[in-house]
Amino acid sequence: MVLLPLVEAVGRKLFGVGVPGSSVFVQHLTLWVAFLGAALAAREGKLLALATGELFKKMRIGGALKSLGNAVAAAATVLLARASLDLVILEREAATELPLSVPIWVALSVLPISFTLIAARLVGSSAASWRGRIPALVGLTAGLVIGHYPQLLEGHTAWPGLILILIGTLAGGPIFAALGGAAILLFLAEGVPAAAVPAETYRLAVSPTLPAIPLFTLAGFLVAQGDASKRLLRVFRAFLGWLPGGTAIVVAVLCAFFTVFTGGSGVTILALGGLLFKAMQSDGYRENFSLGLLTGSGSLGLLFAPALPLILYGIVAEIPIRDLFLGGLVPGVLMLSLVAGWGLWEGLRRGGGKRQAFAWRETGAALWIAKWEIALPFLVLGAIFSGLATLVEVAAMTAFYAFVVQSFVHRDLGLRKDLFRVMGECVVLLGGILIILGVAMGLTNYFVDAQIPDRVLAWGKESIASPLLFLLALNIFLLIVGCLMDIFSAIIVVVPLIVPMGLAFGIDPIHLGIIFVANLELGYLTPPVGLNLFLASYRFERPILQIWRAAIPMLVILGIGVLLITYVPWLTLGLLEWVGRE
Repeated sequence: MVLLPLVEAVGRKLFGVGVPGSSVFVQHLTLWVAFLGAALAAREGKLLALATGELFKKMRIGGALKSLGNAVAAAATVLLARASLDLVILEREAATELPLSVPIWVALSVLPISFTLIAARLVGSSAASWRGRIPALVGLTAGLVIGHYPQLLEGHTAWPGLILILIGTLAGGPIFAALGGAAILLFLAEGVPAAAVPAETYRLAVSPTLPAIPLFTLAGFLVAQGDASKRLLRVFRAFLGWLPGGTAIVVAVLCAFFTVFTGGSGVTILALGGLLFKAMQSDGYRENFSLGLLTGSGSLGLLFAPALPLILYGIVAEIPIRDLFLGGLVPGVLMLSLVAGWGLWEGLRRGGGKRQAFAWRETGAALWIAKWEIALPFLVLGAIFSGLATLVEVAAMTAFYAFVVQSFVHRDLGLRKDLFRVMGECVVLLGGILIILGVAMGLTNYFVDAQIPDRVLAWGKESIASPLLFLLALNIFLLIVGCLMDIFSAIIVVVPLIVPMGLAFGIDPIHLGIIFVANLELGYLTPPVGLNLFLASYRFERPILQIWRAAIPMLVILGIGVLLITYVPWLTLGLLEWVGRE
């Protein structure tokens, strides 16, 4: 996936012709990375689920709830496996081919294989004993029966099944099973073949821009290895350490930098949390301040290019990704500045943090050591906005650059010892995310077929009197969505519903996109089930209630930023109007 776009770009530039079928093969490799990665994520227990499951684990009935969640998920997953098999059979009969005469059904075979492996893992992980796995086996059997006799559901209401899926998901079942299972139940109740769900999965996977997400994520994982974080920490301290609360400001900037490329706040908290928490503790910051800052800063980079949520939003909403990158710049700086201001206040008011005098020699030395990492954002943005390469080619170039720097310049990444481990960790994360995106497309397709967006739009026009009230209602709705769903699945499911309403109320599509991402960024911090809260509790080994209390100031600060972004459109559109839209 890295090499094909690079060869394509170089060949087009030097010889006027690229590699035949290159982009098509990269798109289908994305499909394989997504679903084999999902199978690996299931093996390692890293399929994304609602944070409510973590709350129930400590209860006496936690084991029973986990078994219920896995039973429902196993039923949904085996239904998805059967639907995918039906799609493979249809494509084999159609005999359609990719370039180089590769049958499409061969590429699609990864879907039923992966779903089958995941279903087996859900059964196996539901309990330690076979007796405890009986509920999951019952769920698996129910899914097999419904898949073989879909007419059992035709003409009947899907609500009992949807309620069961909701309960199973709240109990800790993976999100992909909830979205995919709901889509299949709704389609079968309408008499539509279940293969419609994996067909939509395939349609998303072969989107020309989607491969940029795994490639940028790989670049982020490569940069996060070794001592890159220490080198960047030294640079930012050299520039900002003389300020009151300088280390707190440095932590916010560094977290934003890494989140841009890793695409998920959880990766930033888990990868950098230990190093940065120790740095703040050694500089004398209060524990709760340090915990709150790190918990909230994990999602700060989501508004900066080339953050993955912006790319996905552009794909789903069908708006220029370049315009979203430009539109998110000033709002991203605003959010980062508000957090930095809180760090400055902590330093002035409470005297938190050591300060170091600004020294040109130290600044120059730090910059020289970290020059390769510092150059990365400029390289990426220059390539994107120059128009010399496509977004996928830029992403491949970024991943290759990170690989060369980490393996051959700094030698932090051993080719034998570390490379495949890092790629494996990256694929597991991608699998957990991309499988959700794939099945969520099926649910979105049902919504479109059932004219749900049109109904929501009609209701909005009747119930909401002005654009300001619409934006307020949108903020509240997205805050709830953000604390219950991960940002990627929320984009797939929710964006098709709100985009028509935004247009009806005269909200610029780019402004709406930045509002959406900013609200979901805030949702990571929203109690009781914001994802960052649980990740921070796990990473810093602190009680969840302590993390909730520590995160409240960040929730307020970022909430102010979201309101400013929402009600001051110039923050999003000013730079875009000055530079010009695509």
